Order: sequence, then structure tokens, then C-alpha cells
Amino acid sequence: MDSGKLAELTTLLLVPVYLLQGKWVRFKTNKLPEPDGVRHGLVGSGKPLSVMIIGDSAGAGVGVAEQQDALSGQLSQALSQHHQVQWQLHAQDGDTSTQLVARLEQVEEFKADYVVISIGVNDVTKRTSSQQWLANLEAIISLLQTKFSAKHILFTAIPPIHQFPALPNPLRWWLGQRAFKLNHILERNSQLHNKVHFESIPFPFEAKLMAADGFHPGKEAYHLWGKYMAQRISQLAQDELIQDGNSQDSIETAELYQPHMEVS
Repeated sequence: MDSGKLAELTTLLLVPVYLLQGKWVRFKTNKLPEPDGVRHGLVGSGKPLSVMIIGDSAGAGVGVAEQQDALSGQLSQALSQHHQVQWQLHAQDGDTSTQLVARLEQVEEFKADYVVISIGVNDVTKRTSSQQWLANLEAIISLLQTKFSAKHILFTAIPPIHQFPALPNPLRWWLGQRAFKLNHILERNSQLHNKVHFESIPFPFEAKLMAADGFHPGKEAYHLWGKYMAQRISQLAQDELIQDGNSQDSIETAELYQPHMEVS
């Protein structure tokens, strides 16, 4: 029996264990609320730039008490060092990619130069099929590029679920395998589209970076995530300026917005 069929058989045999462990995790884990705070704003000064953050509970900031400490706050504040940033947050705890498509269809039109997306964990836990996942990714990209005139779309990789401290094995292992598969599809599909980016955040996965529930990012993780995404957006903005202008002024302007930050 080849390794693929053996993995499928193992998964089938362990389904009752996964279901029981899933119920146990939901029972013992305190459900954290979405943070308080505004979900849109205008901050900073400099070259104007518009950003939309969309997705699931991590995009919404679950794990901290205030939006200023969540992804939206950390990203907008980091970008505001070099730009005037108009930003909006449209993320909801529990959303899958299917629900995100429906949400984007309902959101009022907003010109977003850059869109940061956190999606996929709930597709893993709710067993979205690979085919549906891919179809939803295509729908998300199409909506963002047509309805919201997105210049660049940045998908954050699904986090390493196989390391989540709140999850017991073998459930943790199984969800980790599902996350790896959906991440592979996300990365490959992003490569097929112009100005669609797959972003794997390069910071160490440690328990101290997690929220109290052992499932969501904590304050420091959001800080690192927002800082990294601000750096990527600033780099992309710089590239746009250089490509669009042939003069020395354009190059000097681009250098002005070169981010001076490092992700440790």
C-alpha cells in the first residue's frame, strides 16, 4: 500500500477520535471576543495609500482587547510612518473563505490599493474541500480586483496549526496536514496571478506569542505580523513608484518610503 492510501486509511480510522477531540477542545477553550475599537480610519502623512484588511478571527483581531493592538492597528500605525493611510477592516470571527466571498459581495465599494487577507483556518477546521477552496480563492481575487480596484493582494499563509498548543494529537497532526494542503493550493494559485502574493510571516512560532486560548495570535504576534506586512506593502509601493516614473525624482520619492524596520 502506497503512502497516500495509507494516510487516507489512517484518517478514516481516526475520524471518531478527531470528532471527540474537537468537541473536547471547544468545550474547554474559552471563546475570546473580537476586540473593541474602530474598524476604519485615516492616519499618518505622506503619499496617500489605502488598505483593506479582510478575513477571519485573526484578521478581526481576536486575542487582544483593542483594535490598536490587533493586525489593523499595528499595520496602519506602521504604514503611517511613511504614508497617509486610509484603512478599513472587514473580518469576522468564524468566517471561512465561502463566507468571505459573501461578505465582500455585501461590502460597499472602496478603492483599496493593498488588501491583506487572513483566511483558511476555519476552512481547515470545517473541512472545506480543495476544489471549493480554490474556487473561493479565485472569487476573492476577482472581487478585489474588480469591485475594489486592488493593486496588490497579500494572502497571509495559514498558520502552523500542527503547533497550536490548544490542540491535542492526533487532531493537531490531522489539522496540520489539512492546513499544509490548503496552503500549497493558496501559494500555487497566488503565483498564477499578477500582483497576488503569498506571505509566510517569518517569525518563530512560540507559545508566548499566542493568546490565552492557545489558538489565536497574542499582542506580540500581531505586532510582528503588522510590522512585516507594512514592510511588504512599503516595498511594493516603492516598486510601483520606480516602475511608474523614469525621473530621479520618482526614485528619490520611492526611497523616502523605503521602510526602516526589521522583523526579529
